[in-house]
Amino acid sequence: MPDGTRSGQTPNLILATAAFAVTFWAWNLIGPLARTYSGQLGLSPTQTSMLVAIPVLVGSLGRIPMGMLADRLGGRLMFAVVCFVSIIPVLGVGWSGSYGALLLWGFLLGVAGTSFAVGVPFVNAWYEPARRGFATGVFGAGMGGTALSAFLTPRLVEAVGRTQTHLLMAAALAVTGAVMLLLSRDSPDWRPSTEPALPRMRDAMRIRATWQCAFLYAVAFGGFVAFSTYLPTLLQSVYAFTQTDAGLRAAGFSVAAVLARPVGGILSDRIGPVRVLTASFAGTAVMALVLVLEPPPEIPAGLTFVLTAFFLGLGTGGVFALVAKLVEPSRVGTVTGLVGAAGGLGGYFPPLVMGVVYSAFGAYAVGYVLLAATALAALVYTRRAFPAAARPGART
Repeated sequence: MPDGTRSGQTPNLILATAAFAVTFWAWNLIGPLARTYSGQLGLSPTQTSMLVAIPVLVGSLGRIPMGMLADRLGGRLMFAVVCFVSIIPVLGVGWSGSYGALLLWGFLLGVAGTSFAVGVPFVNAWYEPARRGFATGVFGAGMGGTALSAFLTPRLVEAVGRTQTHLLMAAALAVTGAVMLLLSRDSPDWRPSTEPALPRMRDAMRIRATWQCAFLYAVAFGGFVAFSTYLPTLLQSVYAFTQTDAGLRAAGFSVAAVLARPVGGILSDRIGPVRVLTASFAGTAVMALVLVLEPPPEIPAGLTFVLTAFFLGLGTGGVFALVAKLVEPSRVGTVTGLVGAAGGLGGYFPPLVMGVVYSAFGAYAVGYVLLAATALAALVYTRRAFPAAARPGART
């Protein structure tokens, strides 16, 4: 590896992770305040679920073009673009006074969630193949922005008001975009893709690993997104926590997943991503079945949610370590966009399902059973689809 690449690895990884965290905080602005919106606007559980889930839609599908643009224009520029563009819907959400306006601006707020597809190829280009599991794992810890949002957003709203909180978020995005433009740089090893976008996407969709990893990421990251956005509502409905207390516990859930993601990447470099994914999906299935029993709050329930987050976080780190093994570097941005979109979509539908389930049964047990079944299906598929990639250092 060139010395220039080596000397710039750490600062650019840190900058990318910080930018990812800020944009993910913006992406999750609605979830921690969902109960407030529900009370003020008289929303049903299904309407509340739709409000929570709507930013995930654009944040998912938007990763596809963002991944291709990152391949063509570079992560430095695209990180700044995501930050600056996200300011508009952040302010729109802060000034919305109706359900329709919240849905509209929440939909556009999904732009902030596309930063993931920018960051993975950006950090991948800085690291040699043997350390890309570590790099993407550390970068993925930026999804801790959801924890920051769950913990701080309700408190900021109580302290300074909703409009001012969104103004502060807009300022943070502006500063982050400027910092990325001024201080970060693309790897000297990175070369812009000159292929037309549609053929490049078509080629990426022909790669079998794209679809395989998309399914696994839809389960792992989708499960994390679904819980991190919907957990405050769930905790208030089942355990009667206040909005602030529910936000604190949801932040703990996100932190556990954030800490587990780099662990998943590092372990993937050492023992192979398939073994990491096996542990992730098995643990998730067991925890989901425990939640069916609706354990009492704090230690039993809290520990179960934290372990669920840990196992899902391991999986998110493992999937992109697998992508790094199976996909050539010049295709990583486009494949990441497609896989990331699948992960986001995996987080879009569960809150809707949970809202419908709770409206129908007054409990979430059916939703937990569906999660357990999905995790077991992913476990079986992982073991059958990637026997060679199970070995550390293997490349298929």
